[in-house]
Amino acid sequence: MNDLPFADAEQALKDHALTLPEAAEDFPWGERVIKVRGKIFIFVNHYEGLFRVSLKLPHSRDFALDMPGAAPTGYGLGKAGWVTFKFQPGEGIDVERLCHWTLESYRAVAPKRLSALLPT
Repeated sequence: MNDLPFADAEQALKDHALTLPEAAEDFPWGERVIKVRGKIFIFVNHYEGLFRVSLKLPHSRDFALDMPGAAPTGYGLGKAGWVTFKFQPGEGIDVERLCHWTLESYRAVAPKRLSALLPT
């Protein structure tokens, strides 16, 4: 588990997500998201003293929801398989696991042609 400061964890996740085919950063609602072909596959930010990451996890959702600080994403997204992770200051952030789940989220929203470019 990486115990990175929020800004470093946010940067690591952003950098990883932007390596994926046709991934692009955007700031709708003033919140950092990474999209593929206009569809969001990760929300990642730190504000109000918390670090937050939201991902679409069609395969890992139930396991992910058992993690501390995890909950279905609001605004009805939780019903579509989205999970939000909230970290308090000083809590360890498992960036490696979040990067793995970023791939799952990307595959869930990207066109199949782009998902096929990723290693299995």
